[in-house]
Amino acid sequence: MNDTSNSSSSLNPNRARDHLANERTFLAWVRTGAAIVVFGFAIGRFSIALRQLTALQGHPIHRSGISVWMGATSIVLGVLLVVAGLFRYRQTRDRLEQGRFEPAGSVLDLVTALTVLFGLVLAGYLIYIERSVG
Repeated sequence: MNDTSNSSSSLNPNRARDHLANERTFLAWVRTGAAIVVFGFAIGRFSIALRQLTALQGHPIHRSGISVWMGATSIVLGVLLVVAGLFRYRQTRDRLEQGRFEPAGSVLDLVTALTVLFGLVLAGYLIYIERSVG
């Protein structure tokens, strides 16, 4: 006797595919967040290394400039991106289980706007540094 009354526990290839796609999307959020964290660390560490180099040459700089703050901001944004990805993953998982999935809306707009803003700030900072040094 076949028991097909419990359809939620039966294997549905579309359901499995949807959940696997959700997991891949979450892992993309994690990879992106990790890359932003590493990028922020590199920015901050470069500034600190440059300060140490100038101190060794007898020209100590007592402030680290905006690079350390940009690096720290990047690290925090990368961590927040991973947390947002986890939130989005769980929300999508629950909606898939309830059969009422809705595509992402304002979250993607916010991530895009913040990325563009941060990129423009970095570009402006590089131009500022180039003009003040050269």
